[in-house]
Amino acid sequence: MTVRTLVTLALAIPVLVVVTELSIRWCIRHRRQYFVLPPGLRLRLEPDPDILPQLERSVRFDVNAEGERGNDLPRCGGRLFRVLIAGGSQPEGYLLDQDTAWPGGLQRLLERPEHIARLGADRVHIGNIARSGVGARALDQILDRVLPRYPRLQAIILLVGASDVLQWLELGAPAEDPPPPKTSDIFRCHPELTFSWRPDQLATLEMLRRVRQRWLRPVQVHTRACRWIGRARQMRAHAEQTRTHMPDPAPMLSHFERYFRRAIQKAQAHADRVIVVRQPWFDKRCTEEEAAMMWHGGVGQAWREPVTIYYSCEVLSRLMALLDARAARAAHELGVEQVDLMPVLEPSARTYYDFFHATPAGARIISSAIGAAMLSQPRQPAATAAASAAPQDNLDVLKQKVS
Repeated sequence: MTVRTLVTLALAIPVLVVVTELSIRWCIRHRRQYFVLPPGLRLRLEPDPDILPQLERSVRFDVNAEGERGNDLPRCGGRLFRVLIAGGSQPEGYLLDQDTAWPGGLQRLLERPEHIARLGADRVHIGNIARSGVGARALDQILDRVLPRYPRLQAIILLVGASDVLQWLELGAPAEDPPPPKTSDIFRCHPELTFSWRPDQLATLEMLRRVRQRWLRPVQVHTRACRWIGRARQMRAHAEQTRTHMPDPAPMLSHFERYFRRAIQKAQAHADRVIVVRQPWFDKRCTEEEAAMMWHGGVGQAWREPVTIYYSCEVLSRLMALLDARAARAAHELGVEQVDLMPVLEPSARTYYDFFHATPAGARIISSAIGAAMLSQPRQPAATAAASAAPQDNLDVLKQKVS
């Protein structure tokens, strides 16, 4: 190899590296793709049995190429009934297995031959983009940035609310609106990244990570998952102060309703049906055993820092009742269907493992209730749907099935 060739290579390689890096940066930003969950993510979680005895010992959390927790999107022809679920930690079902969390249970329910025929389809696909910590404002941002890449959907299901109450209390119940959520707190894969020429901040490295996860789909194993819940429960049980007086909820309720209505309207513009599933909660005076399960309601973030001040479960219940009324009113006035889970989801350690999250038994009840609502009037457009919970006859059948 001649000296001239070596010099040419020495000059060409750095230029090629720079051109490649700049091209990838442009590609990531130009495509403007936002994913709540990173496509190709595969988790295997093992919840701590000492802290979460009601849960399964092994949990699959798989994300498809569309960035949805759920099965891969069917590629063959035919009529596809496609449903998108969005919201917070309750529909996310992080500590429940892929098929146990209620979106997975709803998939299995609706894909029965008699139900597929009732829906007027050949196949059913349910994609779940819910994520812990998502409140009404974050939900509005998610639908704004995610829906443009979807075709028109047959149904969108929304379940949100707990995060609005909890994050407001974490901040000390302020009278003003909270700061807007950061993009990185909502989307785990997005184009608004800051790149530099440091090796660990190159767009090329980010693209390689994404390609590896999407195509090779490595499995990440987390043993004794969410052990922090045990610490959070202890902090609540030994709180220096438990507040029994409810702060003025008007700012929080106004903030929730404003963005919740916007989210519903975005969903209406992109789906034939919109179903609001109203956030359930543990609405009863707790026994000593039930109180030991609770960890929500702190002034501060119990999952990341010491918290010494908590609001009582009674305060949480009153706040949730007020927020639920706002959600019901918004759904009614905007003409979308709604499902009230409170009549069918009894508050007990059999159905909840904390104040908001369902056990496997609770998830089965939820999937049956939502399935009953979807199958009651499967072809009714969301814009003209009656704003009501699941019909009573369907709830009666549901109670018989789960009893």
